[in-house]
Amino acid sequence: MTDVKKLFDLSGKVAIVTGALGLIGKHHCFALAEAGANVVVADLNELSCQQFADTLPTESIGVGVNIIEKASVENLRDRTLNKFGRIDILVNNAAINDMFENPQAAAELSMFENYPLDMWQKSLDVNVTGTFLCSQIIGKVMAENGKGSIINIASTYGMVGPDQSIYKKPDGTQSFYKSPSYPATKGAIINFTRFLAAYWGNKGVRVNTLSPGGVENNQDEYFVKNYSAKTMLGRMASADDYKGAIVFLASDASSYMTGANLVVDGGWTAW
Repeated sequence: MTDVKKLFDLSGKVAIVTGALGLIGKHHCFALAEAGANVVVADLNELSCQQFADTLPTESIGVGVNIIEKASVENLRDRTLNKFGRIDILVNNAAINDMFENPQAAAELSMFENYPLDMWQKSLDVNVTGTFLCSQIIGKVMAENGKGSIINIASTYGMVGPDQSIYKKPDGTQSFYKSPSYPATKGAIINFTRFLAAYWGNKGVRVNTLSPGGVENNQDEYFVKNYSAKTMLGRMASADDYKGAIVFLASDASSYMTGANLVVDGGWTAW
């Protein structure tokens, strides 16, 4: 019988995290490193990636990557193998969540009727095609080695439609609409996970989704209140709330779990 602490131990494992410099991405990196993994911090700016990697408690490296460019993802794979000789874990965390440069225009531009085609296409490229490329190029290494864990980061909005009312200001005006591209791409990720889990199950590669809820991060007070009221726990998540889930999915603690969607959302989708 395996000791439960050993099930969660990632010592000697190598994990790649894309979108690693984002709010949750940094916490994913720390969680994996704290569990013993060597982490490859992957994001657009290589210098920033390496500076952050130097703060992790295990030997880790930073690699600049553009996940929608095949050659860039191949470089990420090759540099990881050159440094560590193996890849055990891939966290497909990189994603676009729409931001509008002009807050005054955000409400109008984010309406479905006005939503720009280029923003829709960019979200598809990064959120879906980027996840596809990373899984294809890096996951192939795991499949050839007969083991590995791929964790795709989705969202509660990949399962349910956005409640646009939480973006209303106290005066009743709409500050923003959750745009169509984020739910569409995150829903695609959940089913892509199922495809890949079925395809590589006989190769020993487990593929699961983590669907987090919203993280409190200096949003307007009215939004935090509106969002929190829709969760069973009555609060938004902290970035630390996903550390346990990411280690669970990466480790042998979830060795009989694949094709699943682990929802960690304070009860948002369970009403």
